[in-house]
Amino acid sequence: MSTPYASAAPYYARYRPPYPAELYALLVDRFALDGSQTVLDLGAGPGTLSLPLAPLAEHVYAVDPEPAMLAEGCALAEEQGRRNISWLRGDAAGIGRLCLPRIDLCVIGGAFHRMDRVRVPADLDAVLAPRGGIAVVTSVAAAWPSVVDEVRARFLGPDDGTATRSADEPADEPADEPADEPADEPADEPADMEELRDVEEHLAKSAFSRVETTTWERSTRCTVDQVIGLQFSRACSSPALFGDRKDAFASELRHALLNHYPDGTCTRTVTVAATIATRPRR
Repeated sequence: MSTPYASAAPYYARYRPPYPAELYALLVDRFALDGSQTVLDLGAGPGTLSLPLAPLAEHVYAVDPEPAMLAEGCALAEEQGRRNISWLRGDAAGIGRLCLPRIDLCVIGGAFHRMDRVRVPADLDAVLAPRGGIAVVTSVAAAWPSVVDEVRARFLGPDDGTATRSADEPADEPADEPADEPADEPADEPADMEELRDVEEHLAKSAFSRVETTTWERSTRCTVDQVIGLQFSRACSSPALFGDRKDAFASELRHALLNHYPDGTCTRTVTVAATIATRPRR
């Protein structure tokens, strides 16, 4: 059975922004990635984490429940010549059924809040190498202008707050005003303290109780077409929900956005947090 992200997958692969290079530098430093490690990406989507990690690892296992996401990731891997990624249909509840080899690093991009946060670390304890660990990556972005929700509501009705987020999907919650330039250093404070504390608290109670979080804040500039594409990448506004009114929604949203942003671009603050959990040293 397909997930709400089946029709969103092409837009997710094309329009979701990449994670910052500083994230991968941190993972290289913490886990001594030198091309000889095995990485597991849970809730991999179209490979937002898997594809950049592939050159740093011997093999990457990208696991996602949505076949359309895996198909997008496989196509991107072929384009990029990444032949050391296995694309596996599955979810975090079935780690033991994946028959994985010993894993050196498990990454979870924005999907940890949808997993069993007690069971998943316990299951990973059985497959992660003694010096291995978990990296949960969370993105929080500034809210879209109100016209986006207003246009979506005219086509789909008001958001009842039950729309789920997939891996890598920034929370549409308010953050600081957009900055003029990207931050070169980690930000002092996490963007969403409640969600980050939840991640840290669950991991701290697991076998991977050495927990640290690093955050980076930067601004991203989007064209109107990119904003529209990003809406189609979300479960609450995926193309399947609009049916034959998809093009009408895109046209109306484009008109509303151009009224809001006459130059056709907008700047949005995005904060990325990486919470790394490892076993206590003995």
